[in-house]
Amino acid sequence: MNTQTSAQPHIAVMDTTLRDGEQTPDVSYTPAEKLQLARMLLLDAEVDRIEIASTRVSEGEREAARAITAWARKNRVIGRVEILGFCDGKASVDWIAEVGGKVLNLLAKGSEKHCRGQLGLTPEEHRNRVEQTVRYARRRRMTVNVYLEDWSSGVRDSFDYVFSLVQLLRELRVARIYLPDTLGIFSPGDVSRYVGLMTQTWPQVDFEFHGHNDYGLATANCLAAAEAGARGVHTSVNAMGERAGNSSLTEVVTALHDHSDLRTDINESRLTALSRMVETFSGKDVAANTPITGRDVFTQTAGVHADGDAKGDLYHSRLEHGRFGRARRYALGKLSGKASLDHNLQRLGIELPASDREVVLRRIIELGDKKHVVSPEDLPYIIADVLKAPAEQMLRVHHYRVVVAEGEAPAAEVSLAYEGNLEKAEASGDGGYDAFMNALKKAVRAFDLEIPKLTDFKVRIPPGGRTGALVETQVTWQLGEAKKGAQGETFTTLGVDSDQMAAAVIATEKMLNRVAGKRKTSRPAKGRPSRRRPRKPAR
Repeated sequence: MNTQTSAQPHIAVMDTTLRDGEQTPDVSYTPAEKLQLARMLLLDAEVDRIEIASTRVSEGEREAARAITAWARKNRVIGRVEILGFCDGKASVDWIAEVGGKVLNLLAKGSEKHCRGQLGLTPEEHRNRVEQTVRYARRRRMTVNVYLEDWSSGVRDSFDYVFSLVQLLRELRVARIYLPDTLGIFSPGDVSRYVGLMTQTWPQVDFEFHGHNDYGLATANCLAAAEAGARGVHTSVNAMGERAGNSSLTEVVTALHDHSDLRTDINESRLTALSRMVETFSGKDVAANTPITGRDVFTQTAGVHADGDAKGDLYHSRLEHGRFGRARRYALGKLSGKASLDHNLQRLGIELPASDREVVLRRIIELGDKKHVVSPEDLPYIIADVLKAPAEQMLRVHHYRVVVAEGEAPAAEVSLAYEGNLEKAEASGDGGYDAFMNALKKAVRAFDLEIPKLTDFKVRIPPGGRTGALVETQVTWQLGEAKKGAQGETFTTLGVDSDQMAAAVIATEKMLNRVAGKRKTSRPAKGRPSRRRPRKPAR
């Protein structure tokens, strides 16, 4: 949490995730979800105020507003809960009063073009409606803030119109005037110029900037507005909102703290959890490279970066992971170096000798070359896989193809390479792996090898729900038949890959090498192996 000092003036943050943010296409929060987010915004993240609804939208909106205002009154934060209303006589004000609200955010037209073109009113007629609504809200004991919709166009193209409207709002003693860049058309230079014009013309008025991200400039524009004298900025979690969205809560707060002398009361350590909650409720994923909250932003990929961190945090900045409740990660893939692996081993509490680390690193790079995603959670699987591999690979699955289609019997073709010879076979089966094993049994007949009996087959996937996660397949085999109540030799092989079939093939290949290794110690092969058919293996 950031504390304000006399040398660090405060700037307010009003978050509109629950109103403007819900205008994101295909997003609609339930009343219970809105209540949970309101709690997190006000009590966990500690934003100054929240905007929770628009009046007269739906019964669900009414229910959500009632639930939030009831909770806010109980927790003595009702003055920090705002609702958008319209210049519609008494209707919006009565709606807010009926659901228990105390603050009206009145939507007025901030440009003459919108006033005449959308409302069909003269500027004077519109000012009269604004005045009637504000005075009625005052009689209902409400605090009133006013949005100047399309202000960015209005202040540039019709300043006389804006001047007259602001003069009226001053006389009506509204609490705050909101300056929306409704279409996200301003650059930081425009914001500095025109917000500066407003704050210099009316230095006693509390102006707040409401940005949109159509040009990707919303965060920079909020910073410019604050430095030009705006006393507050508006945000939404994960930049939710229409078109390209609103100003991002996390990005704006962090930029203010790191690139200005201004401070907010936001608890930065709760921003990631809040982002994840909005992501879950909205169904809108946060891009992996989204600043601060994206899943990749505190991940080092290049081995040189991991090495620099190990030698003195050389690649760290003020955007520290712990500041936002995150953990630094070191990616594992084709760009990984020893330092990347060492960071992850240390995090997992795993110690390996240097020779084993080299083997594990080679496997990670091999997987990365195949475009497999390797996460730290995959690392124990990879270690178990490569360290249990045979020292000598005598027999190799040179090629395989498995076809599984609806209405057709699964089919497989396999090519095995052994002692300079290549055998191919095809077969069908009850499933993809069964077809593969049937083809494999045909192919190994040429090599006079016994296929053990498969007694157990297990698949494990690391937690996290990634469709590209590595799969660990463990297969248990029984070599030889039971005799006089005793079981034959039992052993387990393991394969790791992002494809389940490939992982099973790797585990099976390890089994073949174990069997081939045992035969080599008892009878070295000379020339091409005999093609005599071995006895049928146990099933």
